[in-house]
Amino acid sequence: MSSPDASNGKAPDTHKHGVAQTDTDTIAAVATAAGAAGIGIVRLSGPMSADIARTLTQRGQLLPRRAHYQAFTDADGSTIDDGLVLYFPGPKSYTGEDTVELQGHGNPVILSMLLQRCCDLGARPARPGEFTERAFINGRIDLLQAEAVADLINADTTTAVQQAQRSLSGEFSRRVNELAQDITQLRVYVEASLDFPEEEIDFLSDGHVSGLLANIILNMESLLSQAKQGAVLHAGAQLVLAGEPNVGKSSLLNALTQQDTAIVTPLPGTTRDILKETIVINDVPVIILDTAGIRTSDDPVEQEGIRRAEQALANADLKIHLFDDAAGSVSLPPSDTDIGVYNKVDLSGRPPGCFTVEGCDCVAISAYTGAGLADLKQLILQKLGVSERHENGFSARNRHINALNEAHQKLLSCQANFSTTGAGELLATDLRTVHCELEGLTGSLSSEDLLGEIFSSFCIGK
Repeated sequence: MSSPDASNGKAPDTHKHGVAQTDTDTIAAVATAAGAAGIGIVRLSGPMSADIARTLTQRGQLLPRRAHYQAFTDADGSTIDDGLVLYFPGPKSYTGEDTVELQGHGNPVILSMLLQRCCDLGARPARPGEFTERAFINGRIDLLQAEAVADLINADTTTAVQQAQRSLSGEFSRRVNELAQDITQLRVYVEASLDFPEEEIDFLSDGHVSGLLANIILNMESLLSQAKQGAVLHAGAQLVLAGEPNVGKSSLLNALTQQDTAIVTPLPGTTRDILKETIVINDVPVIILDTAGIRTSDDPVEQEGIRRAEQALANADLKIHLFDDAAGSVSLPPSDTDIGVYNKVDLSGRPPGCFTVEGCDCVAISAYTGAGLADLKQLILQKLGVSERHENGFSARNRHINALNEAHQKLLSCQANFSTTGAGELLATDLRTVHCELEGLTGSLSSEDLLGEIFSSFCIGK
């Protein structure tokens, strides 16, 4: 029997996110990292959590949100471990369900025995991410916040941690919801003029709708820019070094990583496979790929290296093309180059620093002496769209960027169509599509939200 203040396994039939309620099993898992540690935690969530904890600790009552020091006992009454038990009744818990944490010693064998005992008492092993999944389904967090949990765990720089914390606290969600609210208000104007023509409300011809739409596009572009920056700060950017053999790609990789990652020789074709290293520039992770020199070769091994180099270039976030500045006549950077790097200025005599060639941003450096490397790093950040100050940002993922890009392009399309045709029906359809993209980001918007907004904003029964 469940405790008096447990949910008794009765899940609601519907949920505000429009997602089916999970099963009512009680789940259990080790919540701390693998390996030995001073403390280890087994977490339970579900209607049987409190009962399992009472049986396990042989304690009659668990006071909510109070640490109890207890022995954790096996079926024969022997002690598995001793530690703290904390009980968090739903819905005010992480998952929104009754939740228990068993905090004992961080010995993997002990934790395995403790987990098995919980399963023997009626729990089942949790699936990966199931605690956070239940938190989302039960309305404790939205999808953006759920993803931020994983981002926070995997963050490997101070800024990435701060960005993930801001997303987890709801900053990204707030910005998306504000934009969705603006779109909802515009839909109210447009659909009211279409559905209630007898009211003689002509919102479509007075310029007000065009102004609202333009403002929404500006806000969308601002949000998209911050999301792109958040994605770079979270996952890092992939930067590919390309160029002919012996221009200094491997030397530059070694200079940026400050270690002898790549073999450097005067022989062409020394680098035959892709070398990958990660550096941090102003707390921004940058994944650098040193590729084989691109040239015509009869060597099948070098040919494969060149093929991989071309593939890496196609998938790169940033393409850097290197030239030997001491070689005399230097070709122009390829059209798809993001940064042209003119290396070996210690031999050519060119002053180190930034300049442009045929509209391409370039920088003169010496990978041997380090001259110009600071300019190159700043240019890399500039090209990645990462500002010097990003403490007000939030973590983001490619899924978010793709959804916001789709919404942005649809907004631009409907702005162009509306300015040409003035057709409210097409505008209403396009706005609904944009609304659906934002709905997919947070999982918290629905058609009922729009209905509620219409009825609260207009005197429909007039």
